[in-house]
Amino acid sequence: MKANTASVPVRKPSNDELVIMHEPLVKRIAFHLMSRLPPSVQADDLIQAGMIGLIEAAKNFDPEQGASFETYAGIRIRGSMLDEIRRTDWTPRSVHRKAREVAEAVRIIENREGRDARDVEVASEMGLGLDEYHKILQDATGCRIFSFEDPASLGEEGFSSNERQSNQPYESLQKENFKAGLAQAIKGLPERERLVMALYYDEELNLREIGDILGVSESRVCQIHGQSLIRLRARMEEWLKD
Repeated sequence: MKANTASVPVRKPSNDELVIMHEPLVKRIAFHLMSRLPPSVQADDLIQAGMIGLIEAAKNFDPEQGASFETYAGIRIRGSMLDEIRRTDWTPRSVHRKAREVAEAVRIIENREGRDARDVEVASEMGLGLDEYHKILQDATGCRIFSFEDPASLGEEGFSSNERQSNQPYESLQKENFKAGLAQAIKGLPERERLVMALYYDEELNLREIGDILGVSESRVCQIHGQSLIRLRARMEEWLKD
């Protein structure tokens, strides 16, 4: 007698089961982000925001789209954490204002000279000493969570997940255009700034690890990172206008 080889349908996990199974993913992403954020950011706040992202992912996941749940959930979890960081912005308005002023000085110098603006030139344009200018760069890198998909990451305000999803398909097209323009702007950065951006965002190294590679202090890497963000802001000005 031939055995019955009919396949038994595999039961899909419920939403609650998906959430329970992937709780460790939330903590892993939270502590990975913590290594690259100021000490004022609390792990518990990131985990709480990440759990909200995980619950939303479990509700909205569509396996027909081809991505695994872990990949999809990871994107939603990280996005929720970054939204929380932007929503509870710990940075004084004066830091944002000074960063805008530096970006404007960079734009003026680069338009005038036709080349990358140097630190000493920007400081002179603003009537600042070099140490004061470098302090602004460090403050700027501490206040900005940069995203390769979000124009707001180079501006002053962030957008929530709901806001980012509310204007499709125009928003998707805008993101794609922004990413293309940003990629071009990054290619035009000075070599050391481009390297810091690659190590920080692509390789996900922290500032200390990048300093070890470049043979400079962690504070100097922070300055270079801040300078690259401000230079990108200056060169992506059209994306930051209301």
